[in-house]
This record gives sequence, structure tokens and C-alpha cells, in this order.
Amino acid sequence: MIEKKEEFLTVAPFQCAWREDLKFREAGRGCVSFEAFARNDVTLVFRENVGSRHYHYKRDSCPHYTVILGSHRNRRLRIEVDGKTVVDIAGVGLCCSSSFQSYWISIYDGLICIGKGKYSFQDIVFQWLDSNPNCNVRYIGLSSWDKHVSYRNVNVLSLLHNNMSLWKHVDFGEYQVEEEGGEDLGDELMDYENWGLKNFLESWELSDMLFIVGVEERPVPAHKAILASSGNFPLSSASYVISLPTVTYPIFHALLQYVYTGWTQIPQEQLGSLRAVSLQFEVMPLVKQCEETMERIKLNRKLFESGNNVELSYPSTWPRCTTLPSLPIGIQRLKQLQSTGEYSDVNMYIEGYGLVAQVHKIILSSWSIPFAKMFTNGMSESISSEVTIRDVPPEAFGAMLKFIYSGELSDAVIVDSGAFLLQLLLLADQFGVTVLHQECCKILLGCLSEDSLCPLLQVVSPIPSCRLIKETCQRKISMNFDYCTSTSTDFTLLEETVFSNIIQHPDLAVTSEEKVLDAILVFGMKAKELFGWEVLDELMIKSRPELVFGERLQLVNDLLPFVRFPLLPSSLLKKLQNSNISRHIPVLRSLVDEAINFIECGPARTKNEENVRFQHRRSSYKECQYICDGDSNGVLYFAGTSYGEHRWVNPVLAKTLTIMASGPHSRYTDPKVLVSRTYQGTSFAGPRMENGHECAWWMVDLGQDHQLMCNYYTLRQDGSTAFVRCWNFQASLDGKTWANLRVHENDGRVCKPGQFASWPIMGANALLPFRFFRVILTGPTTDATNPWNFSICYLELYGYFL
Repeated sequence: MIEKKEEFLTVAPFQCAWREDLKFREAGRGCVSFEAFARNDVTLVFRENVGSRHYHYKRDSCPHYTVILGSHRNRRLRIEVDGKTVVDIAGVGLCCSSSFQSYWISIYDGLICIGKGKYSFQDIVFQWLDSNPNCNVRYIGLSSWDKHVSYRNVNVLSLLHNNMSLWKHVDFGEYQVEEEGGEDLGDELMDYENWGLKNFLESWELSDMLFIVGVEERPVPAHKAILASSGNFPLSSASYVISLPTVTYPIFHALLQYVYTGWTQIPQEQLGSLRAVSLQFEVMPLVKQCEETMERIKLNRKLFESGNNVELSYPSTWPRCTTLPSLPIGIQRLKQLQSTGEYSDVNMYIEGYGLVAQVHKIILSSWSIPFAKMFTNGMSESISSEVTIRDVPPEAFGAMLKFIYSGELSDAVIVDSGAFLLQLLLLADQFGVTVLHQECCKILLGCLSEDSLCPLLQVVSPIPSCRLIKETCQRKISMNFDYCTSTSTDFTLLEETVFSNIIQHPDLAVTSEEKVLDAILVFGMKAKELFGWEVLDELMIKSRPELVFGERLQLVNDLLPFVRFPLLPSSLLKKLQNSNISRHIPVLRSLVDEAINFIECGPARTKNEENVRFQHRRSSYKECQYICDGDSNGVLYFAGTSYGEHRWVNPVLAKTLTIMASGPHSRYTDPKVLVSRTYQGTSFAGPRMENGHECAWWMVDLGQDHQLMCNYYTLRQDGSTAFVRCWNFQASLDGKTWANLRVHENDGRVCKPGQFASWPIMGANALLPFRFFRVILTGPTTDATNPWNFSICYLELYGYFL
């Protein structure tokens, strides 16, 4: 039973509350904030679809995440994936039985973050990254275990502006700035997360303005660029001292604190004075908040006791974060200061290039600890109005300065997403501009391609702050191992430890263990061209391993045991056993002998099966090999057997895959016909307009859990004479962006009704896995009456299926 009491939602034991409004705006990405009252086991379920009222996560067989705060009598934190525990750690104090407590949980492409407190995206207590993320979870269920749990103030937030602040695992080390001696700003400088303009509140460092406040004439330093961007202060180049004899220090301190940190507090009796000073200097966000707070006090005095402090916070998407876009500072005014150079106190030069910009030390220092150290270390950069930077690309440095003054990347940089973006990432790393670094990471991760993985990994692998990109690239190379090691020798330029991580990666997916062997040998030789082990075998007739592999010989010996030789065909193992390589490399000979013995021992081999070398890879592909037209070896036939689980059933009816046509469903446009194994006299996909061109197509969706590296496909003409001549065979990962696997121009192969025809797929795309496949008509058929009807009654795909 689920009861609604006042503003509380109480969930009974072993039940779950679902509401249509409790869902992420974007599948797989969102944040839920809430308050909970429970003795233990505050439980939230993230699911692809809404569950029932009597749903309980322990009985759920659908894909989902479960987060349990205060498990095991309020002693542990647990995360479950599809009912299996993946995280179980000590979490004392996660729940409180005496009052409501605030929490938030976010999910971003498998990165689960859990925090406490009323400010979402702050005070993170734990993070966990799913290596195989569920990017479809959307609905949020409020659940319980064996005790009642009460929820209130449940809100679903977007991660559009906040997800980057959650990447705690993008760590920043200490950035070295070239300097000799000088004073250190303190250990707090290395706390990049807490750095910002707040560190310069009433600080003499970099100040160029002085206020003499109150009758006691208290000196208060400030910075012209910040004041000019946040209000209308009486600034001039002739004088840097302003006397405020009628303003008390607590009032003026609250004003500056609000400007520099986005937050302040003051006794409610002084709200009027703070409003007056804010209005005097035209700090309008603070004026508005003072007025709103004063109005609330007037309407409901019972909630505000006399003498208590009142908190005022600037409404920001990143609470308590003091980067400039999150403060009551006008971004347009900052941009204007950058373009005009008004109040600038340093000219930035690049050696060999010249002047880059007139900038403000306080603006650069509020974003970057290395810049702050450069301008406050007591050396020449601190007192000079000119600073020269060496060995940085001018355009990328200019783009970084624009980001510092605006808090956002230009559209041109985002669209580029190539070498320039990588330069910008490296600059952000060098100068410690963490938000820019994270933004570059996000864009680079979103535009990774198989061809860019190895070059990008080669650049970022030595940089500690690029760990997320490094791990993602390693995983993607492992998942596309055939392509990355068969189309280019870029992988031979990777660091030895990085390549070793790839070979040992749990997600390594290969069509044959021979590919792994070849890649290790090519990497060991630092080869400039690709080859198979047979080429090296010929070379070994007149050479030795020490000469061939050099300093990488030991690495080759260390990596060979990760080749799963028992999965290779016996004939190939025999060739390896008698090869020159085996004679010269004892490790290889021993592994090949072990594999042959394993295969020949039959039932006695079970004792070895616990060794990973004798097991199929978790992500290894099933080979569906083309034998002849209309055979039973294809992927679509395999899907009809529920992937080998039972006798064949039409896979469209069994819903193991989906087939769609360009034309609407009709008597002669029936998707299940294409995989029915029964000849159909009339079967066609009707025409449609796409991008201003007429076309017709049949499309196969293998499902979100399956992919195919296609190397052959078969069509069968229906009973008509509408023979195809111009068409493309295409593949896609998302069903929107298509890659050509084979282009047919004036292909006259199909020339009889009911005829089968098959074609091999060659080239690099045959090494890439795809989910969607389609045959699309690009020119009219031989039928003059209906030239854009795509008339086929059978389709089959072959290759390596995952």
C-alpha cells in the first residue's frame, strides 16, 4: 500500500512508487533529488519503463539499476545492475532515522553519482562507472525493503549543464609553471575543485582598487575588472581609492562576498541597508534578492525570527561553484573588457608570434591556479605588464582566453572536434583550466571514431587528467580490435603499457585469436606495414627474435599467453607448431603444444577450463559463414532459432529482430516475408522521398543487444521482372547515419524471377560491427510501370555476429 500524506509519499515494505513525471528528459541521463525519512534501505530504481505499484526490484527481470542507501541496517551503500550486486561498500550515516535528509542521484551514460545535501551536483559521496552502461534507463521508482520509507520534494533535473561537474575521476595533478623561487600561495592551491574567484575576496593579491569603509576607515581591496562586470562602481584610471564613510564594513563585506562567491548572509534587520548599497552600485541581482526576501519576511514573519541571519544565493546552475559564469557577473561585460582591453593589467605574448591579447590577471587567475601562481610568485611576471608564453599554439591559446571570459566554447571549436580541440584540451591541462578541460573531454568522447582512437590515445595516454579519455579509447579499441589492427599501423605507436592493457581488456572482441597473435607480433616489431604471422615466419629463417623485436621482445613473451590458442583450428595450430617462430620463441611453442593437447584430450580437459585461455571471450563473435545461396548459416536464420536455443521460428514473429520497409505495410509489403524461408511471388517495398530524392528500401534491426560485422549478403528476386540495377547495401549503428558496405551501379546479376544473388563485402567497413542494415534502391528498376518498387522476397546476412 502506498499512501500520500500531506506532502510526503510513504512507501510500504517491498513496494515501489512510480509516477509518469518521475523520468529523465533524456534516456540514460538525468538526476533525481529528494528528501527521505527512513531507518535504513532508502531504495531508488532506474528502469527503462514504468513498473507496477506492487513491483519490487528483487523480482525484476528487466534491465535496471538499483541504488540502496543504508543497506544492512544503515551500514552500507549498494548498487545493483539487473539484480546483481556490483557495489557494496561501507556507508555509515547514509540514512538518519530522526529526520528527513536530502540526497541526489545522477546517471550519465553509466556513470552513477550519489550525493548528500540540498545542493544537487555538490557533496558527492560515491561514484561508480558501469563498463557496460545501460543508456536506456529513464523512469525512477521510489522503493523500500522491509521498513516504511517516506519521500518528499522529489525533483528530476536535467544534466545538460551539470554533468561535467560530476566527473570526479578526471583528476588534475600539480601543474608546473616555469618559475624560480617565489612565494607559494599555499596548499589550498592544489584543490582545483574549490578554486575560483572566492579565493580573491578582499585579497591584496592582484588588487587594483581600494575602498576605505566606515568611520573606522577600514581598507578593503578589490579588483576593477570584477567590479566593472558586476555593477556600476565609480572606477577611474586616475584614482584607485574610493572612500565610503557612510557604509559599514559588514554591509560592504556582504556585497563583495555576494559578487565574489555568489552567496552571502546578513542579519535580516540589515537587509534594507544591503539593498541600498547594492542599488547604489547597481548590483541588480542582489537588489532583487534583497527585495524578494524582504517581501517574504513581511508576508510571513513567523518563519523569520528577529536577529537571525538571512542567506542570499545567486541562482546558479552550479551552486557554490565560483567560476565566473556561476556568479552575478555580466558575461557580456566581461567579453567587452576582453575586446577593449579596459582595465587590463597584462599583455600576453607568444614567443615567435607576438601579442595575443590584453587581459586581466584576476580573470585568468580565478580560473587557473598556474596563472595565479605566475602572477603572484614575486618574479618578473608578477610585476611586469607583459608576459611571454612559449611553445603554445596561438589560435588555441586565443580560444582558451575566450572561454575564460565567456565560460563557453564557440560553435566553431565544437564543430571542429579534431586536432584543434585536442590542442585546446592540452592547453587546458597545462594551465589547469579544469572546466575547459572537462568540456573538451566531453566533446572528444562524443565524436570518437575507429580511425581516431589510436592517434588520440597516443597523445592523451601520458596525461593523468585524461584518464577517462584514455580508458574509453582503450575499451573502444578492444571492442573494435579487428578494425583498429587491420586498417592501420597506428596501434604500433602506442605505449607498451597501453597496448598491454588493450590485449588484456575484458571487452576485447575478435573474430579469430589469430588476429590477436598477428597484432602482438606486428606491435613487437614496430612494423610500418601490416602482415600476418606467416611473413614473420619466413623472416625467422635467417634472423633471431632479439634482432626482430629488439627491446620489445620481453613484452611479446609477456603478451603471448593472452592469445587463446585453444580456440584456434587444429590445422592452424599444427602449422604454428612446425613454424620457425615456435622454434625461436619457446613461450609460443609451449602455448601451442598446450592448446593441441587440450583439444586432443577431449573429456579430460575439464580441469583446464577454469583458465581463461581455454574459454571463449565474453564478447567473442559467432561466425555465420556464407556457404551457398539460401543456406541456413546466415544471421537472420540464426535469430529465428533464438540464437541456437530452439527450433526455427520466423524471427519477425518471434520478435528477435525487426524488419521495416520504405513503403507502408500492405498485402505485398510484409516484413516477415523476407525471413520466412518461403518463396513469395509478389513482395516489394514501395517508394518514398528522402532528402529530395526518390528511393525504396528494406531495413533490418538486429536489436540493441546485437551487432554484426557483415562480410556477405544474399537477395532473392520475387516473381516479377522488376530487376534491380542500382542500389546500395548499407549499415548503421543508430539507424540514422549510414555507411556504404557495397555500392551497385548497373549491376545486371539479377535477371530472372525468383533468382538468388549473393555478394561479398570488402574493405574496412567489413571489419566494423553494426546494428542496422538496409538495401536501398538508388536508381529505377527494369520495370517501366513501377520503376521504384524494390521487389525482393528474401534477405540474408553473413559475417561475425555478436
